[in-house]
Amino acid sequence: MQAPGEFTEKYLGVYDAGWDALREQRRARAVELGIVAPDTEMVRMSTTDDWDAYTPEQQRYHAKRMAVYAGMVDAMDHHLGRLVQYLKDIGQYSNTIFIFSSDNSAEASGGDDVRSPLMRLSLEMGGYTNDYDTLGEKGSFNSIGPSFASAAVGPLAYYKFYAGEGGLRVPLIIAGDALPVKNQWTHAFAWVTDITPTILELTGVTDRVYGESESIGYELAGNAALFQGDYKIVRNRPPVGDDLWHLYNIVTDPGETRDLAREMPDRLQQMLEQYQNYATENQVLAVPAHSLTGSCANRQFGAGFSGLWYGWVGFDLTGSI
Repeated sequence: MQAPGEFTEKYLGVYDAGWDALREQRRARAVELGIVAPDTEMVRMSTTDDWDAYTPEQQRYHAKRMAVYAGMVDAMDHHLGRLVQYLKDIGQYSNTIFIFSSDNSAEASGGDDVRSPLMRLSLEMGGYTNDYDTLGEKGSFNSIGPSFASAAVGPLAYYKFYAGEGGLRVPLIIAGDALPVKNQWTHAFAWVTDITPTILELTGVTDRVYGESESIGYELAGNAALFQGDYKIVRNRPPVGDDLWHLYNIVTDPGETRDLAREMPDRLQQMLEQYQNYATENQVLAVPAHSLTGSCANRQFGAGFSGLWYGWVGFDLTGSI
């Protein structure tokens, strides 16, 4: 993650309270905006370190990692604003629909011990540094790590690479003068492959939404989920997950804190059967147990399009996103 210094500097000091405080702020803000219900709970990930155990100098360094991330988002927003202004200048703004999203949620790569001699040597061999003073600038290597990644998705559980809502649920913003609705959002379930039919519908082609009995399967490196109506079954593999199937109502419990597997065994079994059908039809291969304890799992490598969207908003992208 890199950003011009003038963008990063605006966020120095913003994250000094640490990842636990940020996670609670994100939950409170999501409740305030109506994105999640007021009683939404959240779990503290096992990969989240104790902020108070860090020295002031270490806390200062980690806070800047997030400041660089915020600066990068701010820079993106700034240049989106330039694009919007250009379209207005050439008379094409009203003829444009903007679709903004992400292919996955917060990235946890890099760990939280990024200043170890081994990490610094490894970066130097690749031509990078991660010194505090130049963090986020050209030639530096920066990531936010698992602790801030968990905070960034608050109040959701897990992050990129895992099948928890924190790894799958991302923003979907559709804006433009030509839209039939504006300044609205919805809890309706949407999947990455819905982008094309959504565009077709906006151009006058009829489309349909998912029915209560329709299922959407997902699998990445052994982490798996299946969605049906308001419900989701999910299994996350070690070392972060417990390798067990859980059942959640992700409309009332997006933080995935209340496992309904015992209360609704019939639904769990029915959805497990649907997942098996998905796995068979798509030739999903089982992941060997030994491969989950190696570098891939521990380094939190991500993958491609895993985006879920809960939200439909129309607004002027020249403002903050």
